[in-house]
Amino acid sequence: MNDETPRTTPEPTSAPTPAATPDVIPDAAPLLPVGLRDPAHRVSPHAVKYWRVVNTIVSVVVLAVLVPVYVIFFAGTWWATALLALIVVWCLVEVFIAPQVRHRVHRWEVDDVAVHTLSGFIDRDSRIAPVNRIQTVDTSRGFVMRRFGLTSVTVTTASSAGSISLDCLDDDVAREVVARLTALTAASEGDAT
Repeated sequence: MNDETPRTTPEPTSAPTPAATPDVIPDAAPLLPVGLRDPAHRVSPHAVKYWRVVNTIVSVVVLAVLVPVYVIFFAGTWWATALLALIVVWCLVEVFIAPQVRHRVHRWEVDDVAVHTLSGFIDRDSRIAPVNRIQTVDTSRGFVMRRFGLTSVTVTTASSAGSISLDCLDDDVAREVVARLTALTAASEGDAT
């Protein structure tokens, strides 16, 4: 008894293969190399309160000096009144608006190749330092920064443009950044000159 069934071979389909079309990647931004896109990370949200406190202190000091000078020497002159009004407006902007704007535009990123920062609202300042050019990695925590759990990381390179600062990172994030940069620079074959 032969129970073998004839095997049939599938006929080749005549359906056309899709034509080669350019890929559309909605989230293509992370695939771009550093320098062709904005850095990935914002500074700590606590930086808004920190900048507001610092700007308030500076504004109070400035007005504490200027208002008595205005009252004693320039009261009643239109130009001095206008100048003092502009300074008061500037202080209000620095206290209530500038911290939020600064938090939106300040960004940073560290990867295996480079350190990238972006800052500035009107004038955008983008800085990129290759890991193999890093000479030192320093941290700073002022008294007010410690109150908000913030640390700034300064990366010194051989560039004539000076160091790069990653301002107002959370303490644990700053420690992780320093550890990563230390490991990367130790493994780098560059001489950082």
